[in-house]
Amino acid sequence: MASQDASPASRSADERLRISEIFFSLQGETRTVGLPTIFIRLTGCPLRCGYCDTSYAFQGGEWYSIDQIMDEISRFTVRRVTVTGGEPLAQRACHSLLSHLCDKGYEVSLETSGALDLCDVDARVVRVMDLKTPGSGECEKNRFENLACLDDSDQVKFVITDRTDYDWAVECCKRHALLGRCEVLFSPSHGQLEARSLADWILEDQLPVRLQIQLHKYLWGDQPGR
Repeated sequence: MASQDASPASRSADERLRISEIFFSLQGETRTVGLPTIFIRLTGCPLRCGYCDTSYAFQGGEWYSIDQIMDEISRFTVRRVTVTGGEPLAQRACHSLLSHLCDKGYEVSLETSGALDLCDVDARVVRVMDLKTPGSGECEKNRFENLACLDDSDQVKFVITDRTDYDWAVECCKRHALLGRCEVLFSPSHGQLEARSLADWILEDQLPVRLQIQLHKYLWGDQPGR
């Protein structure tokens, strides 16, 4: 008979998630850019952003139990894991996976659109929330109440396609007092906005945000699993 005081991780280990890919690469974005990282990409997303570069993760994938996921990532010696998508929180068992990874001593980050409730995500997880700009075509899906759950360990990302997106993002930062609450990342949409233009705007406004480019795009292009 199973023990009644089993840990949450042990109780959730047989939960299953649909996985598009598990791979090892350099982190292309966020404050850990350039660091070797294990990526777990979950299948499925309720959004359809115009600049999405992972549409292959909308469907397909294979079912893995959390134990099978842990076995798969044990091939790597790195202890840094990013759970991404698609939209990982669209799968209910994502919460169990995140907690299980933390329980096993991994440094865990979650890349999420923020269109779903992320306030119940394990507090040990770094939440990287992508606020959708007008240029994404999904701006109305933003769940702004998520912002109240963020702290200085979390990050908010804006993918900027043009000057309208930039001005919207700046106003959003002011309206929600983001610049003092968490790290803010501005990223030029690859192929739509030159990084130099975004850099110039940030400098002109003396905006205390981090400009980030997608390092993996410059190294490997659009190759999946990179």
